[in-house]
Amino acid sequence: MIRACRELGVASVAVYSEADATAPYQRLADQAFPCGPAPARESYLDGEQILQIAVDCGAEAVHPGYGFLSENAGFADACVEAGLVFIGPSGDVMRQMGDKVLSRQTMQAAGMPIVPGATERLDDEAVAARCEEIGYPVMVKASSGGGGKGLRLVKSADELAKALPRARSESQSAFGDDGLYVEKWIESPRHIEIQVLADAHGNAIHAFERECSIQRRHQKVVEEAPAPHMTEELRTRMGEAAVTATLALGYQSVGTFEFLVDTDDRFYFLEMNTRIQVEHAITEAITGLDLVKEMIRIAAGEPLSIRQQDLAIHGHSIEARIYAENPDKGFLPSPGTIGCWREPGGPGIRVDAGVEAGSQVTIHYDPMLAKLVVWGRDREEAIARLARAVDEFEVEGIHTSLAFHRRLVQHPVFLQGRYDTGFIGAHMKPPKKERTKK
Repeated sequence: MIRACRELGVASVAVYSEADATAPYQRLADQAFPCGPAPARESYLDGEQILQIAVDCGAEAVHPGYGFLSENAGFADACVEAGLVFIGPSGDVMRQMGDKVLSRQTMQAAGMPIVPGATERLDDEAVAARCEEIGYPVMVKASSGGGGKGLRLVKSADELAKALPRARSESQSAFGDDGLYVEKWIESPRHIEIQVLADAHGNAIHAFERECSIQRRHQKVVEEAPAPHMTEELRTRMGEAAVTATLALGYQSVGTFEFLVDTDDRFYFLEMNTRIQVEHAITEAITGLDLVKEMIRIAAGEPLSIRQQDLAIHGHSIEARIYAENPDKGFLPSPGTIGCWREPGGPGIRVDAGVEAGSQVTIHYDPMLAKLVVWGRDREEAIARLARAVDEFEVEGIHTSLAFHRRLVQHPVFLQGRYDTGFIGAHMKPPKKERTKK
């Protein structure tokens, strides 16, 4: 985001918590200011403090990134009230899409197919009744959910009794809201999302799809663009549905519609992310767009820089998220000090990293260290480049997900591109340790 500002001739101001006092992004920004202690609720989630910094330094706009306050409607409203431009959609649109029940209602009214299930919040008795109505297995979900929080797969009535209090407690802890609803479980789904862009002049386009089915704990690990085995007919239907919904919402910014696609290529609305996404770089790689620049231009009142008919898919791109986790121990977090950090290079390689040698990885934030993005003329070349890049990537001092990616690029199911959201559980179990004779 800082680099996009620099290319546009816009000065940038960064904020940092005590835990990020030496983070490398500060050196790229024109100015940087402390925003509080390490715990996020006392720094990056303190909207008043961040707004005060913005006002004091004379900022004109706020880009919220893709975490913390990025989908907080109250923060978006507060920016406007403070005389700042919020680089994203309006608070009202965020509220519509941020509440999963309300978003299902809104999308159903706009003609978007939704997963069979409830379109209202349910008490425990109503959840049980709806589960019997739609049939097990079901997904119990937090109304204000995201990132896999408050989410439970329930296969029977007996499981439901145990799942409900846990889901409510987790939702209350994560979102301050224990509201739940229920959806039918889609067997062996693919998780495919559509990137959309819309301005204040009535223009809306989609920038094709991303395949996001390789997940652990309902969070993405690897993404691809375009999706393997995607047909032009399905791509057109999904893209048109996303654009229609974008216009119906009055959405103005960059956003993403997430869908589940079943084995018969039927797609169902899952949620809308009203922000830039972690995996946006693979869309940039296959389209030539700079999505952050587009966000800034849209917020400045400019029309989209490109029309739908001018967009085309060029090559194939894959993103591997590099986490501070131990994939051989259930992806447990691995905090510590990074001793060596050596990034890969060469044709078709992009690394967006938040750390460097000597960085301290804490328990306070998401364990993602970097996004390794590769591009090739086709999927085969992209996979070959990913394999090379993963081998070149050196990190010492902590465990990372690089070991997982090294196994992934050799797995026949991944190489065929015929995987679903159950891929990791079914195919990527940790390697067994060899027993040694004494």
